[in-house]
Amino acid sequence: MTGKRLPPPLDESALRDMALRHVARFATSRGKLLAYLKRKIKERGWGGEQPADPEGLADRFGELGYIDDAGYAVMKSGALARRGYGARRIGEELRAAGIGEEDREQADAQIASEAWAAADRFARRKRVGPYATGPLDPKQREKAIAAFLRAGHDYAVARRWVDAPPGEPMAAEEE
Repeated sequence: MTGKRLPPPLDESALRDMALRHVARFATSRGKLLAYLKRKIKERGWGGEQPADPEGLADRFGELGYIDDAGYAVMKSGALARRGYGARRIGEELRAAGIGEEDREQADAQIASEAWAAADRFARRKRVGPYATGPLDPKQREKAIAAFLRAGHDYAVARRWVDAPPGEPMAAEEE
């Protein structure tokens, strides 16, 4: 024995308090809160009189307005777009957070309207296209296109930005 005491198993009030601390500290979605609660129950065990009900607790927090998947989706998609990520990557992040299609409508519209600006920020950060100091050799070009694709931009946008002449501003895409 190492002398380290294990925390007691969770019960209804301890689980609720843990969930409250989590939503107070972090912007989170219902899916992420549910994963957190299930992980804590697995780690510490359950000692409550009734069976554990993390889904019910997450539903209750949604009703009270402590978690809002649609608001989380808009916030998260905006933050990722400001970092230069494209629609595919942002969509993957939202799906991983457990955001359903109905809660993503406003976020998807925001992503579509900011797609060109996100690609511009990504090109600036990676110093390619108009932000490059000189033309890229074929190997560098391939790597730059691959970086754009990993960031969630489509191939046509990636190629357009990477092949842009250094020092010349890019005109926004017409939809």
